[in-house]
Amino acid sequence: MSEPQPGADELLARARELLAAHPPATTEAVDFLKARFDAGLAWVHYPVGLGGLGAPRSLQPVVDAELAAAGAPDNDPRRIGIGLGMAAPTVLKYGTDEQKRRFLRPLWVGEEVWCQLFSEPGAGSDLAALGTRAVRDGDHWVVTGQKVWTSSAHLARWAILIARTDPDLPKHQGITYFICDMTDPGVEVRPLRQITGEAEFNEVFLTDVRIPDAHRLGEVGDGWRVAQTTLMNERVSIGGMRLPREGGMIGPVARTWRERPELRTHDLHQRLLTLWVEAEVARLTGERLRQQLVAGQPGPEGSGMKLAFARLNQEISGLEVELLGQEGLLYSDWTMRRPELVDFTGRDAGYRYLRSKGNSIEGGTSEVLLNIVAERVLGLPAEPRNDKDVAWKDLAR
Repeated sequence: MSEPQPGADELLARARELLAAHPPATTEAVDFLKARFDAGLAWVHYPVGLGGLGAPRSLQPVVDAELAAAGAPDNDPRRIGIGLGMAAPTVLKYGTDEQKRRFLRPLWVGEEVWCQLFSEPGAGSDLAALGTRAVRDGDHWVVTGQKVWTSSAHLARWAILIARTDPDLPKHQGITYFICDMTDPGVEVRPLRQITGEAEFNEVFLTDVRIPDAHRLGEVGDGWRVAQTTLMNERVSIGGMRLPREGGMIGPVARTWRERPELRTHDLHQRLLTLWVEAEVARLTGERLRQQLVAGQPGPEGSGMKLAFARLNQEISGLEVELLGQEGLLYSDWTMRRPELVDFTGRDAGYRYLRSKGNSIEGGTSEVLLNIVAERVLGLPAEPRNDKDVAWKDLAR
């Protein structure tokens, strides 16, 4: 018989014990975070010993609120979002016990940043067409290829990587999933300067990079299935983030509307009302999606949320630029930087407008997500795909 799940009272008691033993005012942030992980209060729904207590996922906010009220540090989740939102659930589901013990604690604490080596110049929307090769060499795999649009690669210690291990199989087969050490010889990271002036993304060149087989996630050739766990969690983490009312992009434009009555017009008023309602609907839908996650793994609904997130961000930022008139044409700083995170609400309207253009590409293009929603949510017939049973090496490229 399984142990009963801890309830809210027990979690609160554990949180208070943690605070008493490690007072936030006198404890280094990293030491507090390590103690929190070890107490099972990092991800309360994760197994005991891996940052959790096997508690209901819905009780995580109870712990977070108690610790935040006491001034406890958080793990700066925006900086380590790829690790938290994509790598961790994949390692938890497919990793060996040794991999889970090695990677989850420093990932959650923020000691090790992660990036995602999936997209390639010739395999973005059609990710399964990827051509990066991994060839077995004893207890290692030798990986060669190029990845692109890699957020945080310039900061990352580890990467989740998919590579082709058998080109004689159709493109969705013969792919294997690895954990790549970004400090290994043969890994080269180059900045990609964006329309915002920054280089938040990178391209990564892999030249004879040796990855131990012990850093493989899942079975050889099963990488596409493993990658689906990553992708579904990625779309939830992008489109389903927890926000307060008027959180996110709608906040700055609503604030400008209230503070600058001289900018208002009837047309802008109607458009703002429509987008405000849509943003609130999306926020509440995100709350419902998170409640569904309590019962299991994320499904295709996350793709719908990410799709709405991208469209709303682009429409809201466009409205904000129009509302500001001539001021909306200004751009404060084109300095070339390699930032640690994306800060939509802490920057000006011009940055929000330009950066939001990428929302319909990153985390799955809107066109791909429309197909996912059509086929997996609405049950519509799949598009014809003539290359599904053709060996990857025989595909036109």
